[in-house]
Amino acid sequence: MKTSPILPALLALLLSSGGAAAAAPADAARPAPRSCHLPGAEEALRCVKVPVPLDYAKPAAGALKLHVTVAPAFREGAKPDPLFVLAGGPGQAGSDVIVLLSAAFKRVRATRDIVFIDQRGTGLSGRLDCEDRPEHATMSDDELGAEVTRCIKASRAPFAAYTTANAARDLDEVRRALGYGKVNVWGGSYGTRLGQAYARAFPDSVRSLILDGVAAPDQVIPAGGRDGQAALDKLFDGCARDPACHKAYPNLRAEFGSLAARAEAGIKLSISDPRTAQPATFSMTGQRFTGTVHNILYSPADARRLPFLIHSAYRGRWEPFIARHNISGDFASEASSAFLLHLAVVCAEDVPRMTPDLMKENTGQLTRALAERMPAMCKTMNVPAVPYAAPATIAAPALLLSGALDPVTPPRRAQSAARHMSNARQLVVANAGHGVSQLGCAPRLLREFLDKPGAKLDATCLDEIPAPTFQLGSAGPQP
Repeated sequence: MKTSPILPALLALLLSSGGAAAAAPADAARPAPRSCHLPGAEEALRCVKVPVPLDYAKPAAGALKLHVTVAPAFREGAKPDPLFVLAGGPGQAGSDVIVLLSAAFKRVRATRDIVFIDQRGTGLSGRLDCEDRPEHATMSDDELGAEVTRCIKASRAPFAAYTTANAARDLDEVRRALGYGKVNVWGGSYGTRLGQAYARAFPDSVRSLILDGVAAPDQVIPAGGRDGQAALDKLFDGCARDPACHKAYPNLRAEFGSLAARAEAGIKLSISDPRTAQPATFSMTGQRFTGTVHNILYSPADARRLPFLIHSAYRGRWEPFIARHNISGDFASEASSAFLLHLAVVCAEDVPRMTPDLMKENTGQLTRALAERMPAMCKTMNVPAVPYAAPATIAAPALLLSGALDPVTPPRRAQSAARHMSNARQLVVANAGHGVSQLGCAPRLLREFLDKPGAKLDATCLDEIPAPTFQLGSAGPQP
């Protein structure tokens, strides 16, 4: 799963209404699908626009149309319960993760429709974002903050309507519009937060849950320093234990510390642009440096390149590090999360719970800069706080997938979420990071779980997923 460079984290919300699943509408009322081709899929899929209220509490506020992509089951005798796919972020769209069809869901699709939903404010459902311009590369953190402020003020979107609670209600509108009864839900990262909210609001609509990179109900997005630091420490320890990595980078921790301190003060770089090879200037700020490192830690294969990137930058060769930074970008790209949607959710649901004690407990270099700037951005967003509600128990069978190296939603977060589920099983993969469903035998296990959610699952094959090798030079990782 492609994830946002901004921390995904999750709060399961109770909805004040809902409960029983409404009957599916008649065929005549269903929106007509059209054939569509989307990046990540070779064949034509079916795309549908589903109208939903902009604000369920204010019917006169208007409507918006959700983009939904349906990958029909391969077999004619398909199961009646599809798999709804909820992407991460918050800010990522279902249409951004279509590539999972050929990876995580290749076995599931044999017998079930796979339904990718672009959450309101993401992807093709009215994406709320900021423009990414080349001059951002030379700006300081303060200048970038001013850019964010201008972007927020220029938007006319009613940010208060873009909550997890409304997104959960949207899911049931999609279910009814497409004529499904009970559905299964796969959520990744922030999608696990939305999936839990949906299961609590509409328990009779959900047959089972698969949650990958599970967020705890009490998790606060900007307060992720502890988890990020733990993942970084594991990487440094792994390099120290690996003879070849330790030989190549014997002072890795010290080099990282030196670079972080220098970036905090601001580093003006004159380099060859990794995109064009032309001379260019670049401003390496503290937030850019630590944010890029944090993003790299999401994937173990990517993380095993980090010692090489740190060492190269420490020796003055910043081009490899900046090339990796460019993948995620500062604000927006076609593959990144919708930044304004991210802020709309986090500012309403998480920042109000950022108490001094919580932030002290979750201090860490990798997320501190963003956490410190978040309240000011939220003040500009000016969205009302969503009160935290104690999570109700989820009765639907749930499969919780965790990577031991995850810097955002490590196993302890899934353990906390499972305390509010009556039928949950957690699988931890030692050599995985933020995203398990596409690795090794996991696609087969997803199919087995969905076929028989209450049956025992032999997941010992996940132990066979190997650790990637460290990159020791410009040629790439070791064989």
